[in-house]
Amino acid sequence: ENGRISNPCSYNYLTHHPPSKRPHNSVLDCMTKDPSALKEEGNKLFKRGDLEGALSCYTSALELSACQDQSAVLYRNRSACYLKLQDYSKAEADATRALETDPGDIKARFRRAQALHMLGKLDQSFLDAQKCAQLEPKNKAFQELLGQLSAQIQQKAVQLSSTDSRVQQMFDLLSNSSAQAAQNLVVLSREDAGAEQIFRNDGVKLLQKLLESQQEDFVLPALRTLVGLCTGHQPRTMAIVNDLGMDRLCGVMGSATSAVSLSACHLLQVMFEALTEGMKKDVRGKDEALLPGERPGKINSVSGPGRDSAINLLVKQVPRKSHKNPDNSLSLWVIDQGLKKILEVAGTVPEVTGGPSLTDNTPMSCSVLLSKLYDDLKSDRERENFNKLCEEYIQHHFGSSGLESKLRAIQTVSALLQGPSDVGNRTLEMSGMMEAVISLCASENVTHQQVAIETLIHAAGKAKRASFITANGVALLKDLYKKSENDQIRVRALVGLCKLGSAGGTDFSMKQFAEGSTLKLAKQCRKWLCNDSLLPNSRRWAVEGLAYLTFDADVKEDLVGDTNALQAMFHLAKSEDKTVLFAIGSTLVNCTNSYDVEKPDPQMVELAKYAKQHVPEEHPKDAQPFVEKRLLKLLEAGVVSALVCMVKQESPALTETCKECIARVFLALVDRQEARGTVVAQGGGKALLPLVSESTDVGKIKAAQALAKITITSNPEIAFPGERVYEVVRPLVSLLALECSLLQNFEALMALTNLAGISERIRQKIIKEKAVSKVEGYMFEENDLVRAAATECMCNLVLSPEVQKLYLATDSDRLKLLVLYSGEDDERLRKAAAGTLAVLTGDMPELCTRIPSTTSHWMEILQALLLSESQDLQHRGVVITLNLIQAEKSLAEKLMESEALEILSVLAKGGEASYAPVTRAAQRCLDLALEYRLIKSYEQA
Repeated sequence: ENGRISNPCSYNYLTHHPPSKRPHNSVLDCMTKDPSALKEEGNKLFKRGDLEGALSCYTSALELSACQDQSAVLYRNRSACYLKLQDYSKAEADATRALETDPGDIKARFRRAQALHMLGKLDQSFLDAQKCAQLEPKNKAFQELLGQLSAQIQQKAVQLSSTDSRVQQMFDLLSNSSAQAAQNLVVLSREDAGAEQIFRNDGVKLLQKLLESQQEDFVLPALRTLVGLCTGHQPRTMAIVNDLGMDRLCGVMGSATSAVSLSACHLLQVMFEALTEGMKKDVRGKDEALLPGERPGKINSVSGPGRDSAINLLVKQVPRKSHKNPDNSLSLWVIDQGLKKILEVAGTVPEVTGGPSLTDNTPMSCSVLLSKLYDDLKSDRERENFNKLCEEYIQHHFGSSGLESKLRAIQTVSALLQGPSDVGNRTLEMSGMMEAVISLCASENVTHQQVAIETLIHAAGKAKRASFITANGVALLKDLYKKSENDQIRVRALVGLCKLGSAGGTDFSMKQFAEGSTLKLAKQCRKWLCNDSLLPNSRRWAVEGLAYLTFDADVKEDLVGDTNALQAMFHLAKSEDKTVLFAIGSTLVNCTNSYDVEKPDPQMVELAKYAKQHVPEEHPKDAQPFVEKRLLKLLEAGVVSALVCMVKQESPALTETCKECIARVFLALVDRQEARGTVVAQGGGKALLPLVSESTDVGKIKAAQALAKITITSNPEIAFPGERVYEVVRPLVSLLALECSLLQNFEALMALTNLAGISERIRQKIIKEKAVSKVEGYMFEENDLVRAAATECMCNLVLSPEVQKLYLATDSDRLKLLVLYSGEDDERLRKAAAGTLAVLTGDMPELCTRIPSTTSHWMEILQALLLSESQDLQHRGVVITLNLIQAEKSLAEKLMESEALEILSVLAKGGEASYAPVTRAAQRCLDLALEYRLIKSYEQA
């Protein structure tokens, strides 16, 4: 009786919270009684299955009891409650308290054995179970537990012996320089037993030798083995850090080999997480920071990839994960101790100023780190200090007489403009800065020109700056583009013109340049993009230009029609140059129209026109049919594989905003049902999962909605194979929120309906995410489709015994709501409600007797189901009727005295148009009535 649906719609939100769970009356009454009465009341509640009530009584009795023997019994009883509630630590503690008073209490000892068993303390559990079996040798429960423990202890011994043997074998092979043995050690370290054996057998010393070998085939496995040893294990991590030393680990991260540097960065991140588990506020921020320049005198000893890894580590570990956490002391410490070092790296122009070695990704990584640090500040005083430090650093270099120092200052401003733009714009206001940038654009030195033009491009982001540069720099940029003989200068000048030409955004009526100029600029960008002779870091500027120009729908149409340009862009997305990620994401968002557009009120538009105010106009080629054709062309060109590769990138350049762009594009792609299979087949489903937890708030919602659309129309077990299907639940539940649109709520409900119909394990995951109360809230929604979708979801959720128990509560109207919905005009809602009733009345006969008390119209509703023209509704009605008759004879009498008897008789006869399950169920109803002697057969009549 599962309600499966696939047609989305859009609505308005109205939430409803079900009545809160009230305390058991008997528990409230017994609070004033003596300990003995409380104990007896607790025993009664325990037998009835009210574990919380029993727990409350035993706890109250313990508070009042002055008798040691009585307290021991109460502890023993409370231990039984905790066992049932699966709180094994408390069950063990209470059983131990009982045994301290009475060591011969066999019940308490058995309960402690059970709790220890579930806690994995097999040896201790075995001793208790053995003692129980000695006292009562014929007790089957004792013997069964003893047998289980014996088998598990033997299995663990074999496993440890086997693991110890394998570890020793790997050590022997490693002594002979076996690279394969090093790889096998990585696999062993991922097992708890293997990690422990490696650690206990002085494996860290061996791993240290592998690190010192400086051979990639040995260093990489050593780092990955250390990750296995440290993951989630604080004591081992502390010992390893002490043995290896942070200097050695940072030195490995400074390796020129990118793979080694990344692995070392990952190890340090794992160590940081293990060591800061549960760290108190008063010690946070006192750890030694990993800064991009390391220490004075050693700034040039670190490789470019190593420096990028250090920056990446700072980005991930320093800023708060959530602003709900009030402690940002680690960010403040890094700013005070290391901001100047970060600025030094960000302002480096290797061709001119020397300084630390960089990669193409380093400047962007620095900008992201600076932005993260600035965003983590809480007060105006903290932000003012950040501004002051930046201004002092830039003023120091800009005020120097040498040109190299001025270049460093301008490059630092450029990095700030890409990061914390408010700080960048403030430094740009410094006296003479903008003039120096314009002046250097005309320099004969290519490097000087390159630094100045890039700063000019980043400065043009604000409307105020755009108008200034349009007035003072457009002619200069055009001249550079036309006359420069250096391709790197020409492409950057082109991007500057593109950015200025797109100042009107998607507003068709606001264009900076003459008609056709934008298309010419875009054509040239595509030409540069496809030019293989250009370096990747120059070709990515062509994508930057397209990111601005694709606000224009004519440019979008030309780009998606140019297969070579798309292929070149997707190739860049998969390259080592991470700085291009945001530009590609922005370009794809523009081409798919997946940005948010607020439709203005038509009346307000007319008023604005009357007042001669500017009214934004949509380009004709931004209409839906054009967008759908563009989406199809992007799919054919391989956009999904490019997006999947972008998500996998480990770089600060993959910012939360960049991830939001990717999520928006994925959502646009899966909006068409026909495209969902292609997206899933090319890895889109897997790629969406990290986006629901590592993006902006908007990005998380977009990614979750894309997952919902896929789950609605695809088999979830195929779209998200293995354990991945369980990861989909939380994002879907997150869409059942006030800040989400009702379209998103509706799609989440449909997707959860499909998931809930798969298995009890998935239903338990949905329940654990506290989705049941949210689904119940939407069952009261005013909109018919949303109300029906929530009821369909509940129809599948009630297959879980845990949800079924909610309908036993006598202080809620859950059952009444289902009965009333079974009589509504909306057929879809009736099917869902009646299906839920059919499941509940079949699995819980005790609910059948309560149906007549829900509403005086219950019989009419049931008869209407039986008389329905819909076979689905008819089937649900006859199953409910059969369940009622089976539950209690008095209900059968009421039904046989009504028109239901005649209806069932007709249904039981069947016919050409009859539905076999309905006929069989109706006949079964009549057979039961005969058994009850409520009706007579034709022969008896």
